[in-house]
Formats: sequence, structure tokens, C-alpha cells
Amino acid sequence: MITFEQAKEHHLPEIVAMLANDPLGIAREDASEPLNPAYVAAFNAIMADKNQLLVVALLDQTVVGTLQLSFIPGLALTGAWRGQIEAVRVDQDHRGSGLGQTMLEWAIARCGERGCSIVQLTTDKSRKEAHRFYERLGFRATHEGYKIRLR
Repeated sequence: MITFEQAKEHHLPEIVAMLANDPLGIAREDASEPLNPAYVAAFNAIMADKNQLLVVALLDQTVVGTLQLSFIPGLALTGAWRGQIEAVRVDQDHRGSGLGQTMLEWAIARCGERGCSIVQLTTDKSRKEAHRFYERLGFRATHEGYKIRLR
């Protein structure tokens, strides 16, 4: 049975390894140990912010997935809160098992519990399989996103 819990610092090596274990992540993440201190600093910032939730999915106490939820207040849509889902990763041995769907359904439910009016996410344009997956779950590509890398 899959359970979800807030990530703890000892989960960081497994989380970072999942972030690095795909064609995009391998070029931008550093899964070597000891962990880069920047990951620990980011983890501490996430833990200190009541509108952030870094989650691990566990199967028999083994980390098999992760995602981050950000709860964003806004004035638009009559003061609507948004739930932002980021960094969704499933351990390579569990891909195709339905775990990703379970994780997203869990995340959407948490956003509803927090009073969010919208749940949104971004995914790289090259991740065509992810696009189909999110669309099967009811997400729609209603906006075009833009980013500027500063570092």
C-alpha cells in the first residue's frame, strides 16, 4: 500500500536521485554523495514555508515517488488560491504501475483541502508522454508558459 508523508532530510538522497534519473534531470541535477549543500538549503527553505509541501510516496517504507506542492495566494479569480504541483517523479522500477496517477490524485485532493480553486503544473515541452498522462487526469494545456534562467 502506498502512503504519503512530508519528506524528511534523510529522504533527500533518494529524492535527488529520482530528480536526476531522466534525460533532462541527468544534465541539471547532482545526485553524487555527499549531497550538494544547495539541496539541504532548499529543503530547509521548503520546510520553513507553510505554503510548501515536499512529499514522498512510500511503499513498505521505501521511497518510490516524490512531488512538491506550493499553495499560492492570489488576487485574480476573486482571491483564488492555486495549487502548484512540481517535481513529480516516480522511481524507475515503479513507472507504469499507476503510482503516478495515485500521486497526482493525492496531490489534487490536498489542494482541494487547502481551498485551492485551481491546480496547475508545468512540464517540459519535450515530455510528450507526461503531457498525455496529465491530460488523461483532466489537466488541459490552457496557457503558454515562459521562463528566464538566471543561473
